[in-house]
Amino acid sequence: MMSHGPLVRTGPLLNAGPVTQTTELPGPSEQDEQPARPPRRALPRLPHRAWTVAAIAFVTIIGAAGFASLPGLLIDPLHEEFGWGRGTIGFAVSVNLALYGLTAPFAAALMDRFGIRTVIAAALTVIAAGGGLTVFMTEPWQLILCWGVLVGLGSGSMALAFAATVTNRWFVARRGLVTGLLTAGGASGQLIFLPLLSWIVERYDWRPAAMTVTVAALAIVPLVWLLLRDYPSDVGLAPYGADGPPTPRPAPRRGAARRALKALTSASRTSSFWLLAGAFAICGASTNGLVKTHFVPAAHDHGMPVTAAASLLAVIGIFDILGTVASGWFTDRFDARRLLAVYYALRGLSLMFLPILLADTVHPSMIFFIVFYGLDWVATVPPTMALCREQYGEDSAIVFGWVLAAHQVGAGLVAFVGGVVRDAFGSYDLVWYGAGALCAIAALMSLVIRRGADAQPTAATA
Repeated sequence: MMSHGPLVRTGPLLNAGPVTQTTELPGPSEQDEQPARPPRRALPRLPHRAWTVAAIAFVTIIGAAGFASLPGLLIDPLHEEFGWGRGTIGFAVSVNLALYGLTAPFAAALMDRFGIRTVIAAALTVIAAGGGLTVFMTEPWQLILCWGVLVGLGSGSMALAFAATVTNRWFVARRGLVTGLLTAGGASGQLIFLPLLSWIVERYDWRPAAMTVTVAALAIVPLVWLLLRDYPSDVGLAPYGADGPPTPRPAPRRGAARRALKALTSASRTSSFWLLAGAFAICGASTNGLVKTHFVPAAHDHGMPVTAAASLLAVIGIFDILGTVASGWFTDRFDARRLLAVYYALRGLSLMFLPILLADTVHPSMIFFIVFYGLDWVATVPPTMALCREQYGEDSAIVFGWVLAAHQVGAGLVAFVGGVVRDAFGSYDLVWYGAGALCAIAALMSLVIRRGADAQPTAATA
């Protein structure tokens, strides 16, 4: 008899209903034979929108730089066509430079009230109007009105306070680097426009050159209006390098003029403000007021062609970009006071040698001066902005606007004095030596600025 082994009762069999056949699941070996799904490829990570905003600001500053490149090219043509003295022409340039600086703090407050995009678009339109109207002028007062007042007011609204506002709103990390890049926009514009404008002036006339920069300014207005944004929260982002969710857009601040004056009143009670403003006034005197305005006519006095002299200024623009970006990198890592002292001291030393370097041809020692001066040209801006942030917090952009006003007042004064000295003595030598001595004073002023609460240099945030 066969043995079937133990029986296991699983329940009654009667009335159990129909038996349903089930499908057996595949075993481990069959599962292994199934084709594996390819892993999903990660989408490339787009750059933070802050870099796009910085790029638009950079292009805007380049477009406005054409107007800053033109005055030095206009002195001799206007003198020859209208018989105006260089002091008269220099006075119009000085009004331009002074208003450029005095408008800056109010422009920063207006950007808080109406937005960056609105203020910059309006400023570009005013600049274009002033530049375009100069082609019809016949009297000195018209030059002062169009170039001095209109172009000065428009340019001032796009001054370095614009760069400071964009940097403060859109960046937490890399502020020094971005400041250097935006500051270099002016040098880049000089590099682009100076050779072109000098060629137009020499081949055709100064009027087509004025219209060229007018058209360039108008062409940027649609770009600003369509692509520039006021705050990261406008596009649902936090500033670059910030932790946490986006910060809501602050309410518009009314009373722009009152706020600008209040910031000045508060800052003027500190010694740091006067030291920063005084040193930056000397910075403006030795760059925009002296070299940018009078280098081309001074070189022409020694027999150098205008196009060659303008090309040397353009080379300054090349190395200005390198020097400013490098200075921003240094500012993120080193004491801004010592950086400023070094920059001013080296600039003053180079100006002392310039009178013996000017000649009818371009020689190696002049090229060395141009390269050296270019590296130092706007290198002072990133550490000056950093010291304003350190000392004055959320009002730093407006305070920097007032410091920039001092820069432009110094530039305007030397633009006028340089023309008067040239008319009186037939040479610019005294102005070069005087500016060199002032730079030495600026170096000492920078060293005695007090440290603020956040003055310790920090390494750049990754």
